[in-house]
Amino acid sequence: MIKGVLLDLSGVVYIGDHLIKGALRAIQKLHANHIPIRFITNTTRSTRSAISAKLSSMNLAIPKDQLFTAPIAAKNYIKDNKLNPYLLIHPNLLPDFSEIPAQDFDSVLLGDAGSSFTYESLNSAFRILLTGKPLIAMGKNRYFKEADGFSLDAGAFVHALEMASGINAIVLGKPAKEFFLQAIKDFNCSPKEVVMVGDDVEADVNGALSAGLQSILVQTGKYRISDDQLIQNSSARIASNISVAVDLILNEH
Repeated sequence: MIKGVLLDLSGVVYIGDHLIKGALRAIQKLHANHIPIRFITNTTRSTRSAISAKLSSMNLAIPKDQLFTAPIAAKNYIKDNKLNPYLLIHPNLLPDFSEIPAQDFDSVLLGDAGSSFTYESLNSAFRILLTGKPLIAMGKNRYFKEADGFSLDAGAFVHALEMASGINAIVLGKPAKEFFLQAIKDFNCSPKEVVMVGDDVEADVNGALSAGLQSILVQTGKYRISDDQLIQNSSARIASNISVAVDLILNEH
């Protein structure tokens, strides 16, 4: 029986600035059946407030407490461990980390920095890591789908710094087990009673399966037909879109 749902955003609910057809109705059906939902994302180009505003502009109003992001997990980790990281992140995300001093760095925090990924910024991060300081990654996604096509994500830069420095990154977003468990902590049910709906076979589907959740891979967003062969557990299901995925969920609720 399914008692909770995690929904990825980009590629599942929307692409670019437009909702995927049927997404709004599918989400309304989950609410109508009183199924707890958390919208989760590795997106590190926007603050939670900006993501919420973007969804509202698409006529999808989501309370902030239903939106769990990799930057939120990163802020919690930095606070809990009293770290002062060098920020290799997108300029749009800087307001969420404004309290961090720009000196005496004891770690590196990396997200999808977009055009801020320069030789100079990467080399500055590398020099900090070379002293043995930790690398904190808000995700290891390889690419994502934008309105005009696929775009390189942070994973390639995480791997480059890992290779050069010999430091293995601490991953705080998907597919980290702890990220999924933090997202469902208020569901009052076990992980096996929660299903993750995503378009990324590695971060969404296999990550959730490793955390003990159920998974549905949707054939929208960044999905490619070869992804079917990468699913690590035969219990995962495939749906053509979020509408079909929600129908599967309601049949098991």
